[in-house]
Order: sequence, then C-alpha cells, then structure tokens
Amino acid sequence: MNFEQARFNMVEQQIRPWEVLDQDVLDLLMTVRREEFVPEACRNLAFADVEIPIGCGQVMLKPIIEGKVLQALQIGRSDSVLEIGAGSGYFAALLAARAEWVRSLEIEPELAALAKDNLARYGVENATVIEADGADGLPGSAPFDVIVVSAGVPVMPRAMLEQLKPGGRLFAFVGEAPVMKARLMTHLGEGRFTTEDIFESMVPALRNARRSESFKF
Repeated sequence: MNFEQARFNMVEQQIRPWEVLDQDVLDLLMTVRREEFVPEACRNLAFADVEIPIGCGQVMLKPIIEGKVLQALQIGRSDSVLEIGAGSGYFAALLAARAEWVRSLEIEPELAALAKDNLARYGVENATVIEADGADGLPGSAPFDVIVVSAGVPVMPRAMLEQLKPGGRLFAFVGEAPVMKARLMTHLGEGRFTTEDIFESMVPALRNARRSESFKF
C-alpha cells in the first residue's frame, strides 16, 4: 500500500471537503503518520473514512472528525492540554505536535499501554499517558488551556469546565443515541462560557460519565 498517496487522498478527498480548511491542521494530518497508531491488522484501513476498532470496545475516530476537532480547538504552542481517552495515542500525537504538553488519561490498562508504546515508538516526548478514570478530569494538574473528551458524555462535565483557564476550551461529544453534538465551550472568565455545536456524530460513551452535572450559567 502506498501510504503517502493514501494520506494525501485522506486529506484532500475526505477532510478538506468537510470544511477543514485550516492549512496548519491539514499539514499536521499529512505529517503525523496515522498508520503507525493503527492495529497491524487494520493498517490498510488507516486512511479510510471509518472508525477503526482498537479493543476494549473503543475505536479510532474517523479522520474527518479528528480534523474537525483540531480545527475547532485552535491549539497554540504554549497550550497545556488534557485528553480524556488516549485510545491508540494518535490524537495525543496530533495534539502534542501543536501544544506545549499533553496529558492523556485512559481508564483501560490495555489501551493505556498501547498508547504509551505507540507514542514512545513514534518519538513523542511532550505527551504523557496516565492510566486513570478521566470522568472528572485531572484536578491536581489543572488549570488547562484545552480539554478534549474523545468519547460521549450525557452533559458537559462541570468538573472539567472548572479546570479550564480563562480562554480555555473544552471539547466533548454531548448527548446519547441516536445523535451526539460535537460541542466546544470556551471559558470567558468569571464562570462565563460560550457554546458552539460544530457537527453531529456518534461515538462510544465515556465510562463513568456523570449524568446530572450540567453546568449552571
């Protein structure tokens, strides 16, 4: 398989047409080798418009979704990032390529080990995988510039909103079947937030996600 051609096709035929037009994001998706984070048996699907199973009932999100989320977050070189759900480590690698550092929480020991191995093999030095339940974020290391929840939650987690710096962004897939909102909330300071629903999708639910902690404005 010609991975470079497949990567180019992924960016130009899937991601760009889905209104991901930030050239920095497109360049990043061309640079970080997605096939290095895909299970060996699925390498030929590394650039397909599908969710790739990685074990423990979890998946790698579709490339178009990863591109859309990166574009929405507008990560800067000085940003501190918390990722909830390490998966295969691929999205942490994308985040780390743009941020100062990334902490990625993963509740499944098997996936935490997978993500650690993949990131180390790929040479990512500013991303750390922590085997932990991420349902309440990581208050001991807060505040963060960016928090990304790579799974579904019934409501925006209040605990995570409270771990954002002023100007900080929280992204999560909010809702339940049959549809979830890909939602971005930005902390304006003094408990004030803006909310933007970017697209609709369905992803596996975050284990232990709270159902009654909707944030009060």
